[in-house]
Amino acid sequence: MKTKIFLLSLLLGFSVSIFAQGSQVYESQAPAYKTAFKRNGAGWFINLSAGAQVYNFEDDVAGGLLDRATFIPAISIGKWANPYLGFRLKGQGLTANSYIEDVSKTVYTQKNDYFNAHLDVMVNLANCFTKYSPTRLFNFTPYLGLGFAHRFDVDKSTPVPNTPFVSSKDYHRYSDAFTFNGGLQFGFRLSNRVNLDFDLGVSYFGDYFDRISHEGARGENDNIVAAMGGLTFKLGPAFEAVEPMDYALIDDLNGKINALRRENEELSKRPLSCPECPPAPAPIVKNVNYVPNVVFFRLNSSKIDANQQISIFNTANFMNNTGEKIKVVGYADKDTGTSAYNFTLSEKRARAVAKELTTKYNIPSEKITIEWKGSDEQPYPQNNWNRVVIMSAPQ
Repeated sequence: MKTKIFLLSLLLGFSVSIFAQGSQVYESQAPAYKTAFKRNGAGWFINLSAGAQVYNFEDDVAGGLLDRATFIPAISIGKWANPYLGFRLKGQGLTANSYIEDVSKTVYTQKNDYFNAHLDVMVNLANCFTKYSPTRLFNFTPYLGLGFAHRFDVDKSTPVPNTPFVSSKDYHRYSDAFTFNGGLQFGFRLSNRVNLDFDLGVSYFGDYFDRISHEGARGENDNIVAAMGGLTFKLGPAFEAVEPMDYALIDDLNGKINALRRENEELSKRPLSCPECPPAPAPIVKNVNYVPNVVFFRLNSSKIDANQQISIFNTANFMNNTGEKIKVVGYADKDTGTSAYNFTLSEKRARAVAKELTTKYNIPSEKITIEWKGSDEQPYPQNNWNRVVIMSAPQ
């Protein structure tokens, strides 16, 4: 009877521990930047877009905005590391016109055929500070990046403006420049695979990219402002949040708990005495081995949660009552992080538990042996259970 009650208590405690850890993980999923996501190949995308661009510099003498605008196409390929932080390589260019007025007040149009490739860091603010949803309608994404631009040779038949700010010997030659790029992208979800995105960005080239040294332009930066719209095609699956709870396991544990409850109910119906039964033999007293206690941790964390303190408390009581020594061994799950990183993480977890025993419960440090196994050794078949420290007594 006592054995059944003990097993029932053990299963109930284990089930509560699993549910407690699961609820903590789901609380951490809001906002999304605190959520851990599975490595499932999600996040790849290709964008095709086009729009208008305007070349700007200090002494620009051109007319209105529409008169100066030219067509610009662009293609991007990128990867979201998670739903809110991503990287892309974007190529854009074609022909951007710059203008200059010579000494006779004649305005010359400079046609700059160029290509600008830049690597951008993108932050989706709509996904960052709220709970992630793969069906979110609107996205708002600022970005910054560095790149390289090449301006091709100008047709030799193009006249050279009569001005001291243009060098006739290299006016038609190509130019190269490093670029600083930034802007805002916002868009709308059309389907699971396609977004309609709009991009307003600026690229800074530095002075003299168009081979014109503008008057009083020391430190000036030529720039091209572009407004584009296009389609983003999402490749691969959607992001999935890490869910440490195993619902099949929980259902199985609930089934065992219910079976033990029914059995205890049947046992409780038996008579308390049995005159016809022979007397029970005297119990054989054996040494009771300490059942290992475990402390579970959240993903990528060595902080001890409040609901895990009971395991450390029980271990400290055992040590104070028996004088036994304890071995503290840290682990990490193999599906998250590299082996080297997990080895360090498991050490931090083991030392955190040992420190709690010594500082909070006054256990002498010489009674604690600390080890860490990383993720190369997995004590449990369930991956997320291995984010754990196991405290055991020598046998």
